Amino acid sequence: MKITQEVRDFAAKQNSESYLAATAPVERAEEGMEEMSEKFREVGSELYVGAGGRQHD
Repeated sequence: MKITQEVRDFAAKQNSESYLAATAPVERAEEGMEEMSEKFREVGSELYVGAGGRQHD
């Protein structure tokens, strides 16, 4: 039983450390998505924009 508890404790520690390491990239991704959303709104919220700002066919 002691070994089982040690394994559980070890797994819990590993999960908490990996969770903390995983949250930083998520925050950066959200910041990047917000920046791209702002750019999207600045260019008029158009999905298709041709090269050099020309209208698409």
